[in-house]
Amino acid sequence: MPFPYASPEQIMRDRAEYARKGIARGRSVVVVQYADGILLVAPNPSKALHKISEIYDRIGFAAVGRYNEFETLRQAGIRYADVNGYNYNRNDVTARALANVYASQLGMIFTDSIKALEVEIVVAEVGETSDQDQIYRLTFDGSVFDEQGMAVIGGQSDTVATRLKERYRPGAPLADALDAALSALTEPGGERPSAAQLEVAVLDRNREHRKFLRLSGPRLERLITPPPPETPPAPATPEGGPKPPPTAPEGDIDTGSEPPL
Repeated sequence: MPFPYASPEQIMRDRAEYARKGIARGRSVVVVQYADGILLVAPNPSKALHKISEIYDRIGFAAVGRYNEFETLRQAGIRYADVNGYNYNRNDVTARALANVYASQLGMIFTDSIKALEVEIVVAEVGETSDQDQIYRLTFDGSVFDEQGMAVIGGQSDTVATRLKERYRPGAPLADALDAALSALTEPGGERPSAAQLEVAVLDRNREHRKFLRLSGPRLERLITPPPPETPPAPATPEGGPKPPPTAPEGDIDTGSEPPL
């Protein structure tokens, strides 16, 4: 028996607390359904280290926490999807099966290793219709949550999720869904991140073959920037109708009397 002794319950609590603190230091990631698929949004100024990626034709991956740890999980998921799609059928690769694989790995590491992985991930799959969309959230201990419509991971996830529920509307177009996600990620009274500070991607059910698409550059800026208000046209004067009253020319008006001294 090692000295000093710690009960298994205390060891599990310490590992969970350690992992939660590490995940809370990251920035939150938001995943929401919209009219044509699933939207993934993450504040991320880096152009090389991605928090949002593609796993397979219809499956996307989002993560928060230690980059080297969730990048290892992402690569393992890609290998699993490629092998199963090649050996069987591409339609046999699903987000549910991938979530089960991730849950087994995360649970085994949390139980057997000295240190738990400081990661929280989302596996999303877009279906032929919105009812067939799937969003799975996985925590550091291998727990799996089947989310409906939206999911928030990392950072102050509870606070961000509360703000998201206030703005989110099922079946919203892409621009409205992105606006709701950015409102949830922005602190009250704070300034929204610019397009250069965001990592945004969609799983668009209307695309052929590969559904994953990154949004960046002018296209993302157009979605973030609201259109300018339209100026109402001047009322037209009907033919033969009364003419508008003449306006006085610029300058002083001659009233016919001497100005006061």
